[in-house]
Amino acid sequence: METAALTEAVYYILLSLREPLHGYGIMQRVEQLSGGRVRLAAGTLYGALSTLLERGWIEAMPEPRGSRKKEYRLAPAGRRAAEAELARLRELVRNGTEILEGDAGNEK
Repeated sequence: METAALTEAVYYILLSLREPLHGYGIMQRVEQLSGGRVRLAAGTLYGALSTLLERGWIEAMPEPRGSRKKEYRLAPAGRRAAEAELARLRELVRNGTEILEGDAGNEK
């Protein structure tokens, strides 16, 4: 699995797929999770979904007969990628806290 940092959009897409969702549902969930800060345009979302499908991080659900809505769900590899990103983010916060708050008493 890649160890590079995830983009914020990809991270939120993975988090949003804890339960199966269709594209518009993903867009709404990402906006909700980010407090409105991250808003995905359709082109950005579907490009990311395509990449995540290729990596095996998400899976397309079987489409019900007559439905035009494709739903996606988080695959085990996607969960591992999100967990690795969470660990990376925790390390960033821990290091930043130690350095910046540790320096608070050393400022002149």
